[in-house]
Amino acid sequence: MTPSKKKGPAPVIDPYIPTNGNFGYRVSRYEIDLEYKVAINRLAGSVTITAVTLAALRNFTLDLSDALAVTKVTVNGRRPAQFKLSQSKLHVGLTDTLPPGAAMSIVVRYGGSPRPIRSYWGDVGFEELTEGVLVAGQPNGAASWFPCDDHPSAKASFAIRISTESPYYALANGKLLSRRARAGMTAWTYEQAEPTSTYLMTLQIGVYNRHRMAKNGVEMYAVLPDRLRRNFDQDFADQPKMMKLFVKLFGPYPLATGYTVVITDDDLEIPLEAQGISVFGANHCDGEGSAERLIAHELAHQWFGNSVTAQRWRHIWLHEGFACYAEWVWSEHSGGRSADEWARHYYQRLADSPKDMVLADPGARDMFDDRVYKRGALTLHVLRRRVGDDNFFALLRDWTARHRHSTVVTDDFTGLASNYTNKSLRPLWAAWLYEKELPTLDLPT
Repeated sequence: MTPSKKKGPAPVIDPYIPTNGNFGYRVSRYEIDLEYKVAINRLAGSVTITAVTLAALRNFTLDLSDALAVTKVTVNGRRPAQFKLSQSKLHVGLTDTLPPGAAMSIVVRYGGSPRPIRSYWGDVGFEELTEGVLVAGQPNGAASWFPCDDHPSAKASFAIRISTESPYYALANGKLLSRRARAGMTAWTYEQAEPTSTYLMTLQIGVYNRHRMAKNGVEMYAVLPDRLRRNFDQDFADQPKMMKLFVKLFGPYPLATGYTVVITDDDLEIPLEAQGISVFGANHCDGEGSAERLIAHELAHQWFGNSVTAQRWRHIWLHEGFACYAEWVWSEHSGGRSADEWARHYYQRLADSPKDMVLADPGARDMFDDRVYKRGALTLHVLRRRVGDDNFFALLRDWTARHRHSTVVTDDFTGLASNYTNKSLRPLWAAWLYEKELPTLDLPT
């Protein structure tokens, strides 16, 4: 009798989200066609996934929440030998093996009552509001509303058609291609052409109206309840100036379809970014200008995080450190505290905080810790002081151009930065990115 071989642990794409991501294929496009009924939280529809095999493939998986039920699957027009949804994975077994480089057209019909995915970082994904819906997908919430390869390194284009009751405004990423009302329902069709990570895809439904904002080189829109319009016009008045500054310093805005801000009718703990969209709560639109730094932060994510995206979540400082630094740059430009002043302020805060985290690999539980944001911003400020303003912002423009709509790791940035100075930056990176202790802050007084 031959002894059975023990199965080793399942391979992991990213230890920060060990059950997310899938092997054996690469997706290039999702076409999502959904119907959603707000009052009863009922979602039904289908997704057509265009992919190519990376190896000989007889079985494959997609990420999908167990809150949803799959009723039918086809691959290249044929029913598979079997499919099963278990532990947030849709397992598909084919009747025949597909060779490497084979095209796959996967159609999944599914439905149910979507709910957020519970994680280290709270509930993420599809969430009901008092009257409507928001999707906050970071870092692993996309599977709460459609089957996908839910990992930031897996970018694709998207088409989304969402039908919902006609009193509601339905917003998804990309260009609105059509809006058709019939029998009390309205179907909204969007096209997101630029390669996008699944966590950055969103759905926002509410009793909203859409308004065009002042254009400053980039089309900008607001989607919000009428009751918040006056506050919005005050609180977001400087956003066109932010856009102009960031285009100058960071390079061209990366999306052809412009930028939309959503204000939900509910309060939200924090704003959140999506591709071409930022979502704020009613509490961030109070008429007092209290969310100015957050407005700058979320806008900056369109370059840092959304277009240039971390290949693995350990590199999240490339999102949050850069967006946080954009807050300081905006403050400096608009007559507030200088970046030097913010650096000293937050350096003292970090000095009084635990020194148990490495910025370039903070660990899953701490990836959204404020220390990642502030130490990341401080690292950039120290670099700026080392190489000078002209070289620093030339580096950022080079970074966003070279890696536009692609994925990166920390070494990509540190390697590129070496082109902008004759001095070795290795001691700076070693101290700020790879040591737990806080280096000294040597800024001119």
